[in-house]
Amino acid sequence: MSADRIVILTTEQARAQAGSDADAPALARALRAQGADAVCIVGAADGMDWIDTPHASGWLRGAAQSRDAFAAAMQAALARGFVPADAAILAKMTAPHALPLLSWGERAPASPAPSGPVRPLDLYAIVDSAARLRQVLDAGLRTVQLRIKKPVDADAAWLEMLRHDVRQAVSDCAAAGAELFVNDHWQVAHALGAAGVHLGQEDLLALGDEGRSALQATGMALGVSSHSLWELARARTLSPRYIACGPVWPTLTKDMPWLPQGLDNLSWWVRAAGMPVTAIGGILEPQHVREAARSGCDGVCIVRGLGADPRATLPGLRSALAAGRSHPLSGVPDAPHPSLPPTAA
Repeated sequence: MSADRIVILTTEQARAQAGSDADAPALARALRAQGADAVCIVGAADGMDWIDTPHASGWLRGAAQSRDAFAAAMQAALARGFVPADAAILAKMTAPHALPLLSWGERAPASPAPSGPVRPLDLYAIVDSAARLRQVLDAGLRTVQLRIKKPVDADAAWLEMLRHDVRQAVSDCAAAGAELFVNDHWQVAHALGAAGVHLGQEDLLALGDEGRSALQATGMALGVSSHSLWELARARTLSPRYIACGPVWPTLTKDMPWLPQGLDNLSWWVRAAGMPVTAIGGILEPQHVREAARSGCDGVCIVRGLGADPRATLPGLRSALAAGRSHPLSGVPDAPHPSLPPTAA
C-alpha cells in the first residue's frame, strides 16, 4: 500500500479536500471514494480521531495529539511493516503500553469497566462436543470452551444436536464447578443457562451496536479473539472476561492470514490489554505451555494438545504451566511486531 495514498488530516483539512461539511465518518468515506487507501482525521470529535482503513474503521480514543505528531508516528509504524489500522493504533500511543480504545462503529468507544478479582483461567480446553467436554472435566480441567461450528447445510437436526450439547455442557460444568464458554452461539447459550460465551471479531462486528448491547445485557462472561492491535484496542471496549491472543505459534486448526505472535507479542498483549489474556494457537506440547505461561498470560488454550486421553496428558501440562509461571520472561518489548504482512489486503 502506497504511503502517499494514506491521508492524515485535521477536520478542517478533510472538509476542504472532500468539499463537504459532513461529519468525520462521512468525510473519510468521501476521501476513500476519491482514491485514498486509508484516512485518519485527527481530533475529529471530543478529542478522538476517526480512522477508515481496509481492515478497520472507528473512533480512536487516547491521548490528544497534533496532526503532525500523529502523522509522524503513523509513518514510522508503516515503515516498520504495519498495516494502516495497526499503524494508527501505534500512532495514538504516547507510551509503550498505553493502548488506545477503538470503537466498533460510529458510537464512541466505551471505557473498560473495572472488575474485581477472578480466578485464573489456567489450562483452557477447547472441545467440539459435550462428550469430549465431559472427558476433559473428568481429567480435572476447570476452564472449557464448547466450540461447535455451524455447517453450511445446518438443519433442524443439527440445531437440536447443538442445543443438546450446550445443555449437557452447562449441566456438567455446573456439577464440576468449571467455567464454560460457548463459542459463537450466544443466544442459544444464554437461553440454556450458559454463563460464558466466546466470539470472534467478525461475529461481533456483524451483530452491530444493538446486537452487541443485547449480548452485554445478558450478563454472560465474554471471551474475545484478537490477532492484531486494532482488534485488541476494539476488544477492550466490551470489558471482556478475557482477550485471546493468537496464533502464538503456527497452527493448522484454522486457515488464517495472521503471522505468528510469538512470545514477544504475547507478553506485550499481556502488558497492554489491561485485562486477562489467554494464549492460543500452535500449543501442542508441554514446552509450548511452559513458554506461553512465561509471558504472564492468564490462560493457555489447548485444542489438539490434550490428546486422546486427557488424564494421561494433563499432569505434564499442569507441571509445564507451573514451571513457566515460576520463570517469567525477563522483559516486555516496548512495541510489538506486525501480525499481518504489509501487503495484506
